[in-house]
Amino acid sequence: MTSISLIGALLWEQWRPVHDRNQLAISLLAYVDLLKNYFNTGIRYHGTLAWFVAVIPILFCTGIIYYLLDTFSPILGWMWNIVVLYFTMSFRQFNQSLADIAQALKNEDLPQARELLKQWSGVYVEKLNGTEIIEVTIRSGLIYSYHRLFSVLICFAILPGPIGPVLYRLAELMGKRWGSLTQDEGDSFGHFSTAILKTIDWLPTRLTAISFAIVGNFEDAIYCWKMQATLLTNRADGIIFVSGAGALGVRLGDFTQKNTDESPRLQLGGEKEANINFLQGTVNLIWRALVLWLLLLLVIG
Repeated sequence: MTSISLIGALLWEQWRPVHDRNQLAISLLAYVDLLKNYFNTGIRYHGTLAWFVAVIPILFCTGIIYYLLDTFSPILGWMWNIVVLYFTMSFRQFNQSLADIAQALKNEDLPQARELLKQWSGVYVEKLNGTEIIEVTIRSGLIYSYHRLFSVLICFAILPGPIGPVLYRLAELMGKRWGSLTQDEGDSFGHFSTAILKTIDWLPTRLTAISFAIVGNFEDAIYCWKMQATLLTNRADGIIFVSGAGALGVRLGDFTQKNTDESPRLQLGGEKEANINFLQGTVNLIWRALVLWLLLLLVIG
């Protein structure tokens, strides 16, 4: 049932993709901002309390709806799983964004490629050349596939019913929304939301990295994971980024680091210079990892 629900949600999302700024996402943002405004007194305990106040009612409603529907008919429970996965996963946007950037690069239209990458990833790309655009696109694609696909998939497989996807999406939303507050705005308030997101991310990041290694270059992926992930500030994204680059065998720069004469940009991943063929290679790697997970869940189920 788990694999069937995932397939159903992926097919639905391919037919009618969910935009990141859909009404449900906007409502959730308003919800967590309202709780932040109410609970944020600069005290860490209040941030912890706000997190549970935000999460528990939504998880309870999600779980009870699934239980009631599944009790009445397993098909209805299956349909509820699909609905939840549809609104918590996103894969079509990843494919389309990489295809559009690749086409702009093939047409040698660097301004268009930069604009597409900026709209999709939010990375500052004004001074990047063609090779650097490819590197940032691959990096963003690997990280995007984790946050919008594999993290949700793995949490769905581990926790009962649709609880996992909802928990991860809420934890990620509050981790980024509350954890990004400056010290003046009450940094201690977002401490728990940041810590709990790191805790929840621990297993999915490593399982995703292992799946990249299995369907790609295993030795290079594991080597890059063990030797390079610690060099990056964001450990979770770092594991995904370097293991994926190692699996592809491509060398990528760390564009979160400032590039100066005294401190050249850190080079991570494999040995081959990034070129446009690696964009399709990234899509293929993620597809293979997705199929691996679907087959694994089908066998377990």
